[in-house]
Amino acid sequence: MQFIRPDLHTRRAFLRRTGQLALTGAALPTAINLAAMGEAAAFNATDYKALVCIFLNGGNDQANTVVNYDPTTHGLYSAARVNVALSRAALANTVLNPTTPLPGGVQYALHPAMTGLANLFNTGRAAVQLNVGPLVAPITRQQYNARSVPRPPKLFSHNDQQSVWQSSAPEGSPTGWGGRIGDLVLSSNANSTSLFTCISVTGNAVFLAGNSALSYQVGTGGPVRIRALNDTRVYGSEMVRAAITALAVQERTHRLEREYNLVTGRANGAFTQVSTALANVPPTDAAYAGFPANNNLGDQLRIVARLIASRAALGARRQVFFVSMGGFDLHDNLINGQNTLMGRLSAAMTAFHDATAALGVANQVTAFTASDFGRTLTSNGDGSDHGWGAHHLVVGGAVRGAAFYGKAPPVSVGNSTTDAFDQWHVGQGRLLPSTSVDQYAGTLATWFGVQGTEMNAILPNLGNFNSGDYPRDMGFMVNPQA
Repeated sequence: MQFIRPDLHTRRAFLRRTGQLALTGAALPTAINLAAMGEAAAFNATDYKALVCIFLNGGNDQANTVVNYDPTTHGLYSAARVNVALSRAALANTVLNPTTPLPGGVQYALHPAMTGLANLFNTGRAAVQLNVGPLVAPITRQQYNARSVPRPPKLFSHNDQQSVWQSSAPEGSPTGWGGRIGDLVLSSNANSTSLFTCISVTGNAVFLAGNSALSYQVGTGGPVRIRALNDTRVYGSEMVRAAITALAVQERTHRLEREYNLVTGRANGAFTQVSTALANVPPTDAAYAGFPANNNLGDQLRIVARLIASRAALGARRQVFFVSMGGFDLHDNLINGQNTLMGRLSAAMTAFHDATAALGVANQVTAFTASDFGRTLTSNGDGSDHGWGAHHLVVGGAVRGAAFYGKAPPVSVGNSTTDAFDQWHVGQGRLLPSTSVDQYAGTLATWFGVQGTEMNAILPNLGNFNSGDYPRDMGFMVNPQA
């Protein structure tokens, strides 16, 4: 068994995209990369669905996000987390009440700043996936120590684990699983060039890179302006702007010049189309009133909600979005730092769900969190170090909410080779994932409409997870065929 490179197992041949082009110093959106747009796979969606990945850059500390609450496990958690443990009293307002209690009396609460998400969970609109992380195949602590089963490359490294989470391959991967889903659904969207299938509000990300699908970038205020074509004046002169516009649309015989003008024209057309569509759903509309001020993630999710509201004008039936927030690499000042971060995350995600409900698409939009990795259960002064598995949140009307999925890991930092509690981590309480990212992603992709062998092109390691302990579908989404 070996780590599989997804770029060698995609369904369509393609030409690799070249570097970004620029015009008079103004960078063009990723969507206008010089590229050959491969043939889109057949996918006949008639309804609308959107996936929204919320990436927490830096490695979120899962132990203080989804916190052990019952007296027994909270006591073990507190003993391991010297200086950074949250008290049971502080967690009283965010206790999670699943419809089916966890075995052994285990209880969890969310971070005290996450009251909005706790309410979504307790009212059935959010779920928690326990202990998920990158895996090539199921692995035990003994196999990890013996290196007898392939492990994800370069564990505990920020850049590589961000890439592995987003693409199933280390840094340098040309495609991500969000972009590969985009490849599959291109034919469902009205414009076969599919600039509006994969949309990032946070710059370049491998997650949205496909073989045919391109990652179209927008800012929190809307599409990226090509200044030389859209400003009234360039370098203070209307004549300069007119001259550059004429050069950009002029017929060319040189292949590279011709392609440059084609993609520039396509980008400019996209700018106009998105700007026009968004003008009909201004941010002052009542649907967006709940988004918090001074919250960049909230600003990103607001533009996502407005783009979803514009789906008909953009000709989109399937869309994949990517947003992010940073600051999670808390080797110190964990308590104060995470209090701010968790408050912003909860407020933004809650407002986004409320906006989708106001727009009438809550059942058609699913937001989910991801991060480089979890962190150590043991404290490092007033912080924590890089880990592996982590707990993540899934929010939306199609989520089977008020429930935990996967296995609740015992709270242990021991190193016994015989104690079952100690088999759940690989040192310092670094969780050995009991659910793979491929299973997590596969569950979302199934809801999105991916079927059968199509999944192999998107998640090439998913075939290694097909037993009772490692199901291909974790069950946290409503069956699309139901």
